Amino acid sequence: MMNNSKTLVIKLGTSVLTGGSRCLDHARIVELVRQCAQQHEKGHHIIIVTSGAITAGRAHLGYPTLPETIASKQLLAAVGQSHLIQLWERLFSIYGIHIGQMLLTRADIEDRERFLNARDTLQALLDNRIIPVINENDAVATAEIKVGDNDNLSALVAILADADKLLLLTDIEGLYTADPLNNPNAQLITEVHDINDELRCMAGDSVTGLGTGGMATKLQAAGIAGRAGIEVIITAGDKPNVIANVLEGLQVGTKFHRLKTPMENRKRWIFGAPLAGEIVVDEGAALAIQQKGSSLLPKGIKKISGNFSRGDVVCILNLLGKDLAHGVTHYNSDALRLIAGYHSQEINRILGYEYGAVAIHRDDMIVSK
Repeated sequence: MMNNSKTLVIKLGTSVLTGGSRCLDHARIVELVRQCAQQHEKGHHIIIVTSGAITAGRAHLGYPTLPETIASKQLLAAVGQSHLIQLWERLFSIYGIHIGQMLLTRADIEDRERFLNARDTLQALLDNRIIPVINENDAVATAEIKVGDNDNLSALVAILADADKLLLLTDIEGLYTADPLNNPNAQLITEVHDINDELRCMAGDSVTGLGTGGMATKLQAAGIAGRAGIEVIITAGDKPNVIANVLEGLQVGTKFHRLKTPMENRKRWIFGAPLAGEIVVDEGAALAIQQKGSSLLPKGIKKISGNFSRGDVVCILNLLGKDLAHGVTHYNSDALRLIAGYHSQEINRILGYEYGAVAIHRDDMIVSK
């Protein structure tokens, strides 16, 4: 195992998984699994955001003629999702690697408590050396709760995982100055520091017509992840050893640089909700939060005001009522009242469950100036 391990989210588009055909290209997927397994063995954390459920379902049912409705797509996704995940499981088992399936919708990301639950599940999988395989829950998602494409879903997953890099694999080498299929003078853009209107105009649509996202959605994803401090690379999925090259920092495809001051922007994205309550802490906890960059432990809590849920944003005050910080709580108000003043190792005994040792983690906290 290496000490400088990285967390990499890999988004695999339908065009990559099919090789441009009507069905999943098993040989191509085997090669991608081999590359993932190689980096997993080196100690890196790999997360896969996979497309292809609808394509797998359509192939399994023999390409039926169905009406162009949401229900038809959900039918295909419901059939195909199980076949898709079985394929990933079978191929990773060759290398003795376990996978864990996560199906997400936008509601899982936008709701505070569901966001934390998804993040905790994702982290638990990674901590136990299990590769998360993630897709949108197309079988139940409505238009109101769909992310809509796996490019943007992968950016949200990268934020959930606090990833170092997001790799968007597609059927072309990266972002070009023009459509390389129609313009022989099109040049590959190797580095992007700012996503502007000119760049957006260069982004074309999906070439194959099999997927739901073209280059425009990849730019959106790069913008979301970049503001959260995550480097994004767009490149072709059939390039040799592309995953290793990305993790080693070699020039591959188009690299979108992360924002220079990402953490505050990431926190603004997470902490958009109004304050749901207040937590008063003792002098020791106040000092640890403001001067040592520490998390808030139950032991330092003196008083809880308001009724709030796990995942709500609350205000942390010192004994004099001074605003110390705002943060996302790991426990609801009733639970915090029970464990306030106790050591973290007693949480499970008192509550009968636990969501970790801290009441509010330092990464989920904005300290007041």
